[in-house]
Amino acid sequence: MQPESPTAPIRIAIIGHGNLGRGVERALTLAPDMELAGIFTRRDPRSVTPAVAGNRVLHLDALPEFEDEVDVAILCGGSKSDLRVQGPALAARFNTVDSFDTHADIPSYFAELDAPARAHGRTSLISTGWDPGLFSINRLLGEAILPDGETYTFWGRGLSQGHSDALRRVPGVSAAVQYTHPSASAIARVRSGERPELSTQEKHTRECFVVLAEGADADVVRKDIVTMPHYFEPFATTVHFITAEELSRDHAAMPHGGFVLRSGTTGGTNTQVMEFGLTLESNPEFTASVLVAYARATYRLNQQGVHGAVTPLDVAPALLSPRSAAQLRAELL
Repeated sequence: MQPESPTAPIRIAIIGHGNLGRGVERALTLAPDMELAGIFTRRDPRSVTPAVAGNRVLHLDALPEFEDEVDVAILCGGSKSDLRVQGPALAARFNTVDSFDTHADIPSYFAELDAPARAHGRTSLISTGWDPGLFSINRLLGEAILPDGETYTFWGRGLSQGHSDALRRVPGVSAAVQYTHPSASAIARVRSGERPELSTQEKHTRECFVVLAEGADADVVRKDIVTMPHYFEPFATTVHFITAEELSRDHAAMPHGGFVLRSGTTGGTNTQVMEFGLTLESNPEFTASVLVAYARATYRLNQQGVHGAVTPLDVAPALLSPRSAAQLRAELL
């Protein structure tokens, strides 16, 4: 359980200062029970401009000196390389929170953090954000409450960074972004109580906005995109050619979102549908806000003697809130 009365501010270190790290900075300004201990970066600290004026920026090499001044380190690096190195290394010295999102590797990553965190009395919460994270919790709730049913996850409308990178590697493409769209007809079928068998291709479409390189042939580029194996060939894909000015003006934001639906039956005949959805103007800022809430929970778990690795599935919702248990009972229950 969380404390019944306020305690000293939870001291947060931000590890990494990309879009996610800047989002954590802004989210901390709305957390009444937290304060920033510092931003730690691999870059020259003098080259980093914090999102919030006055926030301290230090080199990552200085982090061990702050072991007694940091309650939770929020790891804002990427799953592919940063977190696999930083997570296990920091788990022995700090309580940590991250948004590791390579679903297939979550069990092995959990084990890599669990051993050092448990050995040193630390708590490492992994794979939070919205998927994995909030979507994971809603998938669990759906299965637990409606055991006779099917779960469906839809992503979008959202800017896909991986697919956008694949677009930019196509010969003749100067710049590009790609959006994933959920199929409105597929969602409607699930919401109606039907339990359709849907492939990933049936659940989503892809939309590309491309700036051509000088002299590139639009027809050739379009064909190369829509026939790209794994990324675009299996999907209904639309390609729009636009100017660099239009790309900068209309596609600089990073929206995303999606839905988790559980369609099931109770009593043998009654159709029940559960749904959780997100519509996000800024994917990194929303993910950062989730990280900050789970940093609060991680600190509280550690204070309660819960050591080792944990996931959002292990965390009681009350631990996320800055309100006391008495306030939650009176105002939200």
